[in-house]
Amino acid sequence: MPKPTQPPSVTDNVPLADAPEARPDPLFNLSLAKGLAVLRSFDAGHRAMTLSEVAARSDMTKASAQRTVHTLEVLGYLGRQPRTGRFCLQPKALEIGYGYVASHPLALAATPYLAQLSNESGETASLTEPVELDMVYIAQRMTTQFIPVLTPVGMRIPMYCTSSGRAWLAGQSDAQVAAVLAASAREPRTPHTLTDVAAITERIDECRRVGYAWNAEELFLGDMGIAAPIVDRRGVTHGAVHVSPPTCRWTPDDARQRLAPLVIECARAIASALPG
Repeated sequence: MPKPTQPPSVTDNVPLADAPEARPDPLFNLSLAKGLAVLRSFDAGHRAMTLSEVAARSDMTKASAQRTVHTLEVLGYLGRQPRTGRFCLQPKALEIGYGYVASHPLALAATPYLAQLSNESGETASLTEPVELDMVYIAQRMTTQFIPVLTPVGMRIPMYCTSSGRAWLAGQSDAQVAAVLAASAREPRTPHTLTDVAAITERIDECRRVGYAWNAEELFLGDMGIAAPIVDRRGVTHGAVHVSPPTCRWTPDDARQRLAPLVIECARAIASALPG
C-alpha cells in the first residue's frame, strides 16, 4: 500500500541533499542520496542540463552538485553533450533499473501473457505496479500499429486518473483508497480528467464489480486504458495489466466490450503463474 503522502523528491523543493538535519538517521548516507537525487533529476523534460540546472532540480548548492556530478561522470553514469557541454544520462544508468526488472517475479511471470494479450488485442499491453501515489511500468509488449503516446518501461503515471491505478486501488480497502486520493494532486491532465473524489471512487467501485477499470483520455488525449488487477490466491493485489487502445481505432464502448475480457483473462493468467 502506498504511503498517504509522498516522501521528498528532487521536484518537491525540499532541501533533501543539503540538510542533514532533515535525515537524523545515523545510517543514512547523504552522499548516496545526493547521487540518486542527481540521477532522478533527469527526465523526458530535462534530458540535458547545465550544472546550475542540475543543482536546482536536485535541491543542492552548486558546489555540492558539482562534486556529485563529477563523481557520476567519472563512474560513467553521466556524460556531456559534445556541442553544448550540458550533462546528460549515459547508457550505464540503465543498469540500475534493469537489475530490478530482470529479477522481478511479476515481470517474469507476465512476459508470455503480455505477448498474447498484445497479439489478441492488436494494442500495446503493459504491466504496472504501485509506487507511492503512482503506477510504474515494469514490462510492456508494443503494438506494431500507430500509438499516440509512448509510455516506456520505468515511466510513472498517477493512480487517480489511470485505468491501471484504479484497477490496483480496487484491491485495497476503502480507507486506503481514500488516503491515496486525498494525497494525490488530482490535477486535470486533460479536459476529460476526473478530479472529484466521489467520481473516481465510483470508477474504482465499478472495477470491483466488473473486474476491470477504464479511462478515456484522462491522462493523454487520444489515449484510453482498460486494466485489470493482478490478484494472487491469497487475495493480494500485486499490480495491474492494461491495454492502451487509441481513440483513432476504438470507441470507449467498443474497447470496454471487446478488450476488457482479454485483459481480465490475462491478469488471471499472470496471477496463476506467480511463484508461491
